[in-house]
Amino acid sequence: EPMTSLNPLHTLEKQIGETLRLHRGLSGSKARERALELLHLVGIAQPERRLKSYPHELSGGQRQRVMIAMALANEPELLIADEPTTALDVTIQQQILELLQELQHKLGMAILLITHDLNIVRRYAHSVCVMHQGSLVEHNATARLFAQPQHPYTRMLLDAEPSGRPEPISDSASMILSAKQMRVWFPLTKGLFKRVYDHVKAVNGINLRLHQGETLGVVGESGSGKSTLAMAILRLIRSEGEIEFEGQRIDGLKQEQLRPLRGSMQIVFQDPYGSLSPRMTIEEIVAEGLEVQGISSRSEREQQVITALKDVQLDPNIRHRYPHEFSGGQRQRIAIARALVLRPKLIVLDEPTSALDRSVQKQIVELLRDLQQRYQLSYLFISHDLAVVRALSHRIMVMQGGELIEEGETEQLFQAPKTPYTQALIAASGID
Repeated sequence: EPMTSLNPLHTLEKQIGETLRLHRGLSGSKARERALELLHLVGIAQPERRLKSYPHELSGGQRQRVMIAMALANEPELLIADEPTTALDVTIQQQILELLQELQHKLGMAILLITHDLNIVRRYAHSVCVMHQGSLVEHNATARLFAQPQHPYTRMLLDAEPSGRPEPISDSASMILSAKQMRVWFPLTKGLFKRVYDHVKAVNGINLRLHQGETLGVVGESGSGKSTLAMAILRLIRSEGEIEFEGQRIDGLKQEQLRPLRGSMQIVFQDPYGSLSPRMTIEEIVAEGLEVQGISSRSEREQQVITALKDVQLDPNIRHRYPHEFSGGQRQRIAIARALVLRPKLIVLDEPTSALDRSVQKQIVELLRDLQQRYQLSYLFISHDLAVVRALSHRIMVMQGGELIEEGETEQLFQAPKTPYTQALIAASGID
């Protein structure tokens, strides 16, 4: 993760310069000159200006390019790329991987590419090693391994691509959520008196509708406004526009008026490691919403927690343990149980599978599908992984620069995308 790998307190010049000073003996103007060369080499625009930037001022793709520049500072013969694209959307992933390929040809270095994304392996690796529980179980040329996997674990990985399609919704399904002309603009200020001189249009004039039992996928590159739109719909950030939930206008409600409705709209976050408090037991985490909603009986809360854990296929006896004792997939199931325990009508899924490997992703997709069928849940599903979006969504919205640029039934959109941007997204994903 480039955001956590780079020091937020230091400029790019200082961080790249540290590597050059310690390992190449460069300092002053020579270190600055070499840092500029490296930023130019990895495709950073306006490198002179970017040298004085801090990590938070860069996009995810730019931060990853800076990490590559730092790795190249020592002119290595081997570059170890450990999940270099996990936190990036598909178009930026493609750019980073093509950059690595270009640098490999230019500098003649070997690359050890560590990833759980088999599409990346298929497209960019010459040969593949498959590891399982600390052991190397298979090693072969890429084309041969994908065509004729030998080990059962390799075959399982290749079969783990999220697949299938959601069950069609009823023609009589009621409208659970609608939004009209949604707008979230963040002011840009300058000067002593913080004069507003412009706005970042994070969400600009979005309309959407969502029926009971339906999944609406929202895709787009990082910074396109996907998560901001979800936060606005849940009334977690200020916005303009009309929001109607279960036939009731909620955009004008005060927070105390919204509280009774909060149980009906829940969210599952991207990072199962960061979204669960390490100081609380699983029972306390899942039951927290019940307490907020006024369910004061301890025995009643405990019974509902047990039911929710069973719903996500976890043993209820784990409820006395802590998050660090579980894998990423198990933690995400706990996060889903926390949302599910209040019996919501709408669940916002904000990149719920991006931190998980393919086999676990498939399990989570199948779980979400099963829960949707059982409880007629509506999902607003935000993701940059188009394979997962395709497997779970009835319809898809494509966002770019805060605006809706295309919308359609899932298969129709994949088979005949209308806009160049949607076509580029699908091409970059490697989906047939």
